[in-house]
Amino acid sequence: MNLVLWILAFLLAAVFIGSGLAKLLTPRAQQIERTPYAEDFPHSVIVGIGVLEVLGAVGLILPALTGVATILVAFAAAGLAITMVFAALVHIRRGDGFVAALPSIVLAILSVFVAWSRFGPYQL
Repeated sequence: MNLVLWILAFLLAAVFIGSGLAKLLTPRAQQIERTPYAEDFPHSVIVGIGVLEVLGAVGLILPALTGVATILVAFAAAGLAITMVFAALVHIRRGDGFVAALPSIVLAILSVFVAWSRFGPYQL
């Protein structure tokens, strides 16, 4: 099971680093074009979400690799899960539908699984 959690943590980290860097590096006009929800928020909020996603991704991997403050892996996963719950709520509130919210819901569920496992039976 520990191997499954490592693989899942690396996959989640890759997704969140990609998503976070896209929010940090893409000009606002392109963000609105690709993800219309970005128009509903100030650019600073989108950048803040990008920073949280990148930090969460680093938190999923770095403490476990170094063996320092390994509890941060569980906290990072929990924080990313909360972020994805709010992302799903944004899509639902905007009327984008369940299909638009589905990736956020799946990422939230996977993040909760990692958090629960690392807080509980499979601590590092």
